[in-house]
Amino acid sequence: MMKNFLLLLLLIIHALAQANGNEIDNIHLDHAHDRLVDGKKLEVDLKRFERFIEGLAYSQIAIVSVKGMVCDFCARGIEKTFKRDSDVTKVDVDLSNGKVLIAFKRNKTIDFDDIKEKILANGQNATDLKVLII
Repeated sequence: MMKNFLLLLLLIIHALAQANGNEIDNIHLDHAHDRLVDGKKLEVDLKRFERFIEGLAYSQIAIVSVKGMVCDFCARGIEKTFKRDSDVTKVDVDLSNGKVLIAFKRNKTIDFDDIKEKILANGQNATDLKVLII
């Protein structure tokens, strides 16, 4: 019952954000169940996502869809690249789902072209980006 209430609340907040023209969802992420961003369901491993955001506060989470990650070597290369960025506080590469979760400091302007370049330098292609603020 509580889960359904929270889902309904999140959907209402999302609809209000879209109605106001917000491109970034600014919602509390303790409950990321069936989260919609820009009308799309986030296709991330829910348990992995919830573990990732534990302990993160006042951060921006970039959820990046990546094509071409076929091995652990690919994943570790992407992870190392983003860990070198001083504005990145945490990185998680989900090889099986083709997702990269990157926690940025709240004041960082997230540039999808920069993210694409870094991922391309590792031999993969970033195809989509969603940013959530927690």
